[in-house]
Amino acid sequence: MTQLSTKIKLYVGSEVDFTKDVLLQDDSDGKGAYIKEWNLSIAKPTIAQLDALETEAQANIVPTPAYVSQRKSAYPSIGDQLDMLWHSIDQNSALKSQYFDFYEAIKAVKVKFPKNG
Repeated sequence: MTQLSTKIKLYVGSEVDFTKDVLLQDDSDGKGAYIKEWNLSIAKPTIAQLDALETEAQANIVPTPAYVSQRKSAYPSIGDQLDMLWHSIDQNSALKSQYFDFYEAIKAVKVKFPKNG
């Protein structure tokens, strides 16, 4: 089943700001997401109107290329990536200067909680 936000965009016919134009909510009760607040000038769609857009919404789904999931599973964790970045900066005085705030913030945590402490 297509996401409610996708069907709403099709219904409206343009992009929708889901932080102010339309607010969605899911109460985790097994019923799924619903429109909590509708702040657009066009009429709020009925469930039937949105359901009628299911086929069109399915046709608009672009499959995720295989490399996306392959890369995601092959990359080190974000924490490990940041640690590698920090160590690279730590070995280069020009980078320490260029990325001073980042470097110092991470360094402060490393000093406060040393590896062998």
